[in-house]
Amino acid sequence: MTEAPHAGESAGAGSTASEFAAAQTQDIETMSYERAREELVAVVTKLETGGAPLEESLALWQRGEALADRCERWLDGARTRLEEVRAELTEDG
Repeated sequence: MTEAPHAGESAGAGSTASEFAAAQTQDIETMSYERAREELVAVVTKLETGGAPLEESLALWQRGEALADRCERWLDGARTRLEEVRAELTEDG
């Protein structure tokens, strides 16, 4: 019987689909932009190469969506800060 990963461990290649479905996405909320983007690229690559069982692919897709959302929110925040700085410079100038 395959043992479920412990906290902080990721599911390995021999993991069952139910372990992937149970994968947490809460860790994504604390990721830096660079880390989230790096993992998103890995998820997309794995999905594009295919070969994963359907349930694992669905879990990867869900994680990818959460990672993409995290990256988008980081970029939106950076854009907002940039606009604020530009506005301040315009007011001062």
